[in-house]
Amino acid sequence: MAYGNDLAGCSYMHARLKRVLVLAAWTSAVVGWVLYQRSTGLGTVGSLQQFIDSTRGQWWALLAFVIVYAFRPIVLFPASLMTIAGGLLFGPVVGIGATIVGANASAMVAYWLARSLGFEREHDPDTAGLMARWSTRMRNDSFETIMLMRLAFLPYDLVNYAAGFLRIRPIAFLLATAIGSLPGTISFSLAGASIESLEDGPSGIDPAVLIASVVLFVLSVSVSRFVKRREGITDDDTTDSDDDGDAIETPDSLDVGLTHLV
Repeated sequence: MAYGNDLAGCSYMHARLKRVLVLAAWTSAVVGWVLYQRSTGLGTVGSLQQFIDSTRGQWWALLAFVIVYAFRPIVLFPASLMTIAGGLLFGPVVGIGATIVGANASAMVAYWLARSLGFEREHDPDTAGLMARWSTRMRNDSFETIMLMRLAFLPYDLVNYAAGFLRIRPIAFLLATAIGSLPGTISFSLAGASIESLEDGPSGIDPAVLIASVVLFVLSVSVSRFVKRREGITDDDTTDSDDDGDAIETPDSLDVGLTHLV
């Protein structure tokens, strides 16, 4: 009995130590990112443009892009901007492929980060919040639920972290994310491929590629609205107050329906 208690105590201390180390590393990464932005005077878009300028034409650009995209959720860097940057850097074909790899890698990074913390918050099924109503469903029917959340344009990183906290099956999460996020990923990669710089606005736009991007985006929004009506999700559900833990703020420049990627 005493031996069993010792093992249980060691296991508890090991889990607690892991949480502390993960949180410390996470906090350090966020602080480092904030200090970097302050020291350079660059905002989110400016930092990304600097990355694009330094990697464009380099043999290692593709690998660097995928790595940066994969670890972006640690500092909550907008995935939508990275998706656009993929098209801008590599064009419509390679850009879409690189973005799909990077986006799914970033989803898994966020998933395993949340899972490693070992928190499993139990929600009251009668609570009105979106995650409270969907947590049981995420566990019981992981693939379909994650797919619907992606198609409904629910906040990308919120879904990633929630899936990790709830310890849903990783394979189901990855497959549903890859399929459900595909329309938006393609549309914003094409949008990036139609411009020459993130900071130049409409100058240098390729009309044909931009039109293809807009068409895909409109189709994505239409699917999103259909899914929301079918599942009874309202806009208030995706922008609840902090008390419900469902809201994620995004930069004003991204408030154009990009929340399924952010």
